[in-house]
Amino acid sequence: MITLLVAPLLLPWILPALARRTAEKVRPDIALRAVTLATASLALGVVACLGTLLLPLALRLPALADFAHLLHPVQAGPAVLVFCASMLAGGALAVSATAGARGAKAELMRLRAAQALVAGMPEAGGLCVLDDERPDAFALPGWMRRSGRIVVTAGMLRALDPGEREALLGHERAHLADRHHLFLSVAQLAGWCHPALAAVTPVVSFAAERAADEAAARACGDRRLAARAIGRAALASTSPRSGLQVPAAAARATTGPVPARVKALLAQAPVRRVAPALVAMGLLCTAAGASSLGGAVWLHRGVELAQGEHSSD
Repeated sequence: MITLLVAPLLLPWILPALARRTAEKVRPDIALRAVTLATASLALGVVACLGTLLLPLALRLPALADFAHLLHPVQAGPAVLVFCASMLAGGALAVSATAGARGAKAELMRLRAAQALVAGMPEAGGLCVLDDERPDAFALPGWMRRSGRIVVTAGMLRALDPGEREALLGHERAHLADRHHLFLSVAQLAGWCHPALAAVTPVVSFAAERAADEAAARACGDRRLAARAIGRAALASTSPRSGLQVPAAAARATTGPVPARVKALLAQAPVRRVAPALVAMGLLCTAAGASSLGGAVWLHRGVELAQGEHSSD
């Protein structure tokens, strides 16, 4: 059983390369959903396997001592090996929980700070203009009953011509309309569960930006204009004066590998719906799920046997 439970902890290391390839070759909106789903699936497998591996250590606690007879199902090897694996799983879960708590707290603070920037400010069609010389623009997500807002600074508006402004606003509208903040949040949560999945977070961000780029190009009807708007906005935001503190879920048009995004807009090459990397990513998730399920079935059968032995005694 130990082997079945360790496999889902190793398989995530394969995902970053497959995710990057998928984001490059598959249509952006499809790539965004596929990569995010794969990331979330592997993260759930990691947490489930670590929790199962923690059982031998958890059953040594006084509060759980009455269930010690259930320790037999996880004795799938030398006792020292099983105990060491359980200790490592406990440490990994502690590190993940600490990273998640700290990261969530920091994200919440940035979200509140960004909301405070626009609190009480007038808006038109969900657009809020900050009287700030720092060039910046982002889609501030709406949580619970609050609707999202497009936030742009006066400095960014002055850096672009009218056509480029409309293309940039179309990009940010796409982020809100397609709820890209949910994909970014899921990727961030998964990244706190496993270091390999943390490497996929920039890929999810890139796919979200590419999807919004394509939506902006369709809205303005000019791919070259959209590419120019993204490029000029990115150049303006590299100024030392720029950089408002916003949460990672507040997607920015100027984030990610901007040259690659501009090149994709200018290429006008058809992007496939399916690519080998996408298929391989699906197989990877299937393998991880099958391994986790196999470990769970093994554990369940072992628990039933242990309960039977305990009741017969």
